[in-house]
Amino acid sequence: MEIKEISERFSVSPQITAADIAALKAAGFKAIICNRPDGEGADQPTFAEIEKEAQKAGIEARYVPVVAGKVSDDDAAAFGAALKDIPRPVLAYCRTGTRSATLWSFNEAKKRPMPEILAATKAAGYDMNGVARRIANGGKTPTDTGDAKYDIVIVGAGAGGVSVAASLQSRKSNLSIAVIDPADIHYYQPGWTMVGGGIFDAQETAKTMGSLIPRGIKWIKAAVAAFEPENNAVILDGCRVVKYDRLVVCPGLKLDWGQIDGLEETLGRNGVTSNYRYDLAPYTWQLVQEMKEGRAIFTQPPMPIKCAGAPQKAMYLSGDAWFRNGALKNIDIQFMNAGGVLFGVKDYVPALMKYVEKYDATLNFFNNLIAVDGPAKKATFKVAKPDTDPTEVIVDFDMMHVCPPQVAPDFIRVSPLADAAGWVDVDQATLRHSSFDNIWSLGDVMNAPNAKTAAAARKQAPTVAENILADINGRSAVAQYDGYGSCPLTVERGKIVLAEFGYGGVLKPSFPAVLLDGTKPTRAAWFLKEKMLPPIYWKAMLRGKEWMAKPEPLKVAAE
Repeated sequence: MEIKEISERFSVSPQITAADIAALKAAGFKAIICNRPDGEGADQPTFAEIEKEAQKAGIEARYVPVVAGKVSDDDAAAFGAALKDIPRPVLAYCRTGTRSATLWSFNEAKKRPMPEILAATKAAGYDMNGVARRIANGGKTPTDTGDAKYDIVIVGAGAGGVSVAASLQSRKSNLSIAVIDPADIHYYQPGWTMVGGGIFDAQETAKTMGSLIPRGIKWIKAAVAAFEPENNAVILDGCRVVKYDRLVVCPGLKLDWGQIDGLEETLGRNGVTSNYRYDLAPYTWQLVQEMKEGRAIFTQPPMPIKCAGAPQKAMYLSGDAWFRNGALKNIDIQFMNAGGVLFGVKDYVPALMKYVEKYDATLNFFNNLIAVDGPAKKATFKVAKPDTDPTEVIVDFDMMHVCPPQVAPDFIRVSPLADAAGWVDVDQATLRHSSFDNIWSLGDVMNAPNAKTAAAARKQAPTVAENILADINGRSAVAQYDGYGSCPLTVERGKIVLAEFGYGGVLKPSFPAVLLDGTKPTRAAWFLKEKMLPPIYWKAMLRGKEWMAKPEPLKVAAE
């Protein structure tokens, strides 16, 4: 926990945890304000968890959530009202502390000279010059000039962002490139299924962001507030402006836990878990080990979601553990799927159904989780079968693994870059934006109809890099993405059904069937998932080494 004092009675910090409350109490804080919306990060505790510990310690807690980078006048007013209502000294926190410092600056601007505000925030490590410009400009951030300018700006430092940065740098080393991302930690999210199955330790799936961004590329540790593509500008938290010649957008997607009533309050307790959150995947394995009888529910929300096989992977690995320890005969496994099929590419379904039968799992299609009562251990599902009126059903559970609904991040959905559904609008072959010629997108946030997986980003990054370099050289797009995605379905410990496919469900196997038949469970695929893919991710993909991911020439360009 890094506390940064702005005034005698007000400090800010990056994200805190429930375990930090005792130290805050000892430091004399009487109140905390959370400025970070729940569900913003994969390793983020909910406000309810923080508030519970704060109440025990006699510290008042207020929830004034602000979307990353988007501090509005209403947000500042709500923050000011919260400050009036609570005792001092106060600690406000968000992901990095910038939102909290920005809110304080806007609130203090009514009563302090701006130079005094800038000095106080600068001493704490926050640059509020952009706030000063916005106040001087009548509440709007001017973008005709910027605080920095780069040849290429990349929004997001996940699998897609770091990979495309490395691929660009390997092709043209003298480019000025900046990557914008507020996160300190980069996660190998495909590993979380294995954490939930007791195969990996959670720590194996995390590395510091600074160790992964290629040398020579500027890391701007900030959240994006808005895009102004007409001015080639990105507005950051603190109202700073970054200008670009070309832009790559790949911030991933948002896990929308709040769509399910009662879920946030019970995550990580009452037998409710999810492998989609770093700190909860170990809880999945704990629950599996402890469960000897009862009902285990595994949920899948409406598409699109990242790694569409992950909800059933959790079910298979749990079923396998219960099969091995003899508890399976006493456990009722229920798979509640908002969709109408087990897996979207039919070639893989026969192999998966054998495991559904092995674990005696009941498949419930068109069942969408809408509410959870954790203490009562009851889950409410909306059942919407075709040509029938929707109904609701309440299901008791002893353990429940939840896959949350997933949407594009808020700053993407409200931007000029988004389509009607909120995703970045691209040409599905070249990954260039449909309206803005100097913008590209890859990863989970764009609207091409492919599976949202890390394997997809591995193929997309070289395609984007090739096409940006062609554009710099005055040429049309030269590379195309064929929709490739991979979903290693962990059907039991030691065997995987390796689903590989492109647009339209066309099979795209990486290996000849004699070596590895992806439609059948194999030990070779398990070896690939457990031993090969993590080092390929960390040491090849994120370093611009395009092993088995060379760009495919654009057919139109070749004709």
